[in-house]
Amino acid sequence: MNTKAELFTKARPRLFGLAYRMLGCRMDAEDVVQDAWLKYSRDRSDNLDDPEAWLVTVVTRLGIDRLRYLRSRREEYYGPWLPEPVAATESRTAEETMALAADLSMGFLLTLERLSPEERAAFLLREVFDYSYAEMTRILGRSEAANRQVVSRARQRVRDGRPRFAVAPQDHNRVVARFTEALMQQDSEAFSALLAEDIRWISDGGGKAVAATRVVCGVRAASRLAMGLVRQWQGQARVSMGMVNGQQGIIIAISDKVSAVIALESDGQRVLSIYSVVNPDKLTTFHSGTEN
Repeated sequence: MNTKAELFTKARPRLFGLAYRMLGCRMDAEDVVQDAWLKYSRDRSDNLDDPEAWLVTVVTRLGIDRLRYLRSRREEYYGPWLPEPVAATESRTAEETMALAADLSMGFLLTLERLSPEERAAFLLREVFDYSYAEMTRILGRSEAANRQVVSRARQRVRDGRPRFAVAPQDHNRVVARFTEALMQQDSEAFSALLAEDIRWISDGGGKAVAATRVVCGVRAASRLAMGLVRQWQGQARVSMGMVNGQQGIIIAISDKVSAVIALESDGQRVLSIYSVVNPDKLTTFHSGTEN
């Protein structure tokens, strides 16, 4: 018979994946998963029919409560807020990589911010983790009919935030490489040519690092911002490509310390959105020289 520790270790990747997608913060997700372990380890019922289902229920309900608290704090956040990036590991197949990128992408996680905590939990359980409505009844404590309504409403609100194109990893990687090359060579013409006309650049400094306090829109403004940043970094920055939320991104280190992580949304040819995180509190899991 497996011990509780063994059962928890096996379930932990799924528990963390759910908690992170709910909260958009690695540290808070870790806290929720740890709290679930404490509840599980102290529970004297050794005859649970499905320990993983019990743990998913606990993580979901703790996540809903934590997200309510975080929402109030994010209303006071300085400048745009972005999820904490994670240095996701590579998947085994191209199909798995595409699915992971879609489920973890910055754009998708930002879109989930439109949902209430209850909607977010229901949507993730059904659409990302493929739980049945019957299973969701046990997890969320609502009827199947109620869960269907919540998921339907959430789908409608999330639809526009899904990646607009199913992009093969190798195509996205080429865009990231060209973006990085144009950036570091300060080639504003090549850089601008890579950007979609309606490009959006969202920067998260959290008041702890210099960052644009509003969303930068349009090719000209985005190119001007990029060239200005490179001039500031010149001779100091080390730039590498690495896994960011399930797909290739850009890691920028200054004095051997990661100072920025950039995730791109692309259609395989052009950059549609740029997400740059420079808040040092959100970069603790990245290391200079991170590579694919």
